[in-house]
Amino acid sequence: MGKEEENRFGLVYDGALTENIPGKVNIRPVKYELRGLKIAANVYVPADFDENGRYAAVVVAHPNGGVKEQVAGLYAQKLADMGYVAMAFDASYQGQSEGMPRNTDKPQNRVEDIHGALDFIVNYKGVDRGRVGILGICGGGGYTLRAAQTDKRIKAVATLSAFNTGIVRKNGFLDSQMDTITERLTDAYKAREDELSGKEVRYTPNMLDTMSPEEAEKMPFNLYKDGYVYYGITHKHTGSSFAYTVSSNIDLFAFDARTGMEMIAQPLLMMAGKCADTLYMTEGCYERATGTKNKELFLIDGATHIKTYWYPEYVEKITGKLKAFFEKNL
Repeated sequence: MGKEEENRFGLVYDGALTENIPGKVNIRPVKYELRGLKIAANVYVPADFDENGRYAAVVVAHPNGGVKEQVAGLYAQKLADMGYVAMAFDASYQGQSEGMPRNTDKPQNRVEDIHGALDFIVNYKGVDRGRVGILGICGGGGYTLRAAQTDKRIKAVATLSAFNTGIVRKNGFLDSQMDTITERLTDAYKAREDELSGKEVRYTPNMLDTMSPEEAEKMPFNLYKDGYVYYGITHKHTGSSFAYTVSSNIDLFAFDARTGMEMIAQPLLMMAGKCADTLYMTEGCYERATGTKNKELFLIDGATHIKTYWYPEYVEKITGKLKAFFEKNL
């Protein structure tokens, strides 16, 4: 039996809540409507939470292919331990949230998901709507940066291992697929037409299904080697998948998380592993964040991208940094 089946909330991270005990951090599964879809989320409330109080809150946006029960839930629980109301939600079309075709991954949806999460949390009983922050992880980090450019309900912006999804989908990781952009766009529009005509929805390959651990270990990038271990072995979840609709590439290819970064005027904390092969994405966005003087780039020694999700020594450093950042700015 896997971690998901063992936990009544479906949580798969170490130290996850297994039950709601009075006087301790509790988890409240909720659903709310956005664009006609039911969105699934977990709200983590601090110990002895009082709905008549005025608590600061933090929304957590999960990685590409991830779900709220993995790393987003881990950090949401850590934030609730600090006294925040924290919410981890499933992106629309993914996890337990509604939307068809499944695993559609369009940037405009992901950004609107964040605005929708803010709509929900600022009206949550006990939350002080003037003290709401956000933490975006991996792809959720790139989308968080875009959302924060216009959504000034967000008073403090943090990212962890930010991933510039559109640029990677278009150019390939570290620009490894530049010569096939036109070919892949042509295929994306063919997939779109297939969907419109009622044919079977086509998906990108999911390495968790097509690759053995031995093959994964031979991949040239730590992101994918570590990702295979995290998503396929140690933190596997039935709602999580690396596959997304081929037609999503139409919108993904046009997205660049760096665009508009100068519009972020809020306090900004961007965290990444010093050994991450995705570090250039965090740096590229951080350099363009010229609209705020309250910004910090925090690098974690020894950490790769995925290891910031669950290695205890890195989680501890990240949690400590988040505590100081949100205490100062919320």
